[in-house]
Amino acid sequence: MRTVGVEEEFMLVSPDGTLRPVAPAVLRYAKRVEDPSTDVPGGHLEKELMQEQIETSTHPCADLDELAREVRAGRTAADGSARRAGARLAAVGTAPGTLDTSVFVDERLRRVHEAFGPLVDEAVTCGCHVHVEVADDDEGVLVADHVRPWASVLLALSTNSPFWAGQDTGYSSYRSQVWGHWPTAGPTAPFGDAATYRRVVADLVASRTILDEGMVYFDARLSARYPTVEVRVADVCLDAEDAVLQAALVRGLAETAVARGDAGPQPRTELLRVAAWRAARTGLRGDLVDPLSGRPAPAATVVRTLLEHVTPALRRTGDLDRVAARLEVLLADGTGADVQRAWRHEGLSDADLLARAAERTLA
Repeated sequence: MRTVGVEEEFMLVSPDGTLRPVAPAVLRYAKRVEDPSTDVPGGHLEKELMQEQIETSTHPCADLDELAREVRAGRTAADGSARRAGARLAAVGTAPGTLDTSVFVDERLRRVHEAFGPLVDEAVTCGCHVHVEVADDDEGVLVADHVRPWASVLLALSTNSPFWAGQDTGYSSYRSQVWGHWPTAGPTAPFGDAATYRRVVADLVASRTILDEGMVYFDARLSARYPTVEVRVADVCLDAEDAVLQAALVRGLAETAVARGDAGPQPRTELLRVAAWRAARTGLRGDLVDPLSGRPAPAATVVRTLLEHVTPALRRTGDLDRVAARLEVLLADGTGADVQRAWRHEGLSDADLLARAAERTLA
């Protein structure tokens, strides 16, 4: 069965609700218990752009139960290392309080900061990235092109970043708006084949606007290290099960694309940008842009359209019941953004909100 893996970025927060620049210490504590003898990707903690963040990753998994165990184990292990450094792990896409961050001390990141200035200072955001296995680059481009119209629905299902710099932004995913400031971020035109994809990436690097291929931040890109497509649209999910849901849906889209042998309808990129903005604004609490019609429709209708689209693939992988049940939970109860706003309406301060998020991250 086609494998999937998940990378999750987290905030490192102190008991008083402020971000803590302790990632170097967290990484040192983690390395004392990690097994460096395996070449299998995933399973380690990694640095992020800011010292107030950390990233976990799973191994490639064929079974969703296995993937869920790895997601939760990664969160637990990272939180254990964070506690030793005086912090906790919080699965929030943006921090609710005042931003006071520090770039990780690294030569490449120093060059990124020098080139992009305030964009880097604002980049303390946390996402969830799904890697899905592909046979080769041509199959990868087929999958990436097929994901294009559905990326906004994946974002809507993950929205978990309503607060920024001390205020409610009115967005369900403000992370995606901040992330969209980077020059290569967001939806792309369809590539069609691997040769075109590689040419576009080479041209972007040759423009000397980005430092290297690692700064190609497309919604769906070919991994430079593994035989995977990396789908990068989601906020980090407050609940681990929603990270698993993202992986299941991405695999369902990949299986659907390969079974069909074509990428399906390819809306213009301008429409995809509008669809992504609408998903970021209202999440599951308003209309979304239907990927098939290009017209607004209730979020529940669009989510069920996605489910119908991937149902044959989910049946083949045995994931249909789990995915359908989780989608209904999200449609009824809301995403992480709705949960965070409910906590705020209870009167929780920034510190209390992040403390509760830290507990929910490990639930």
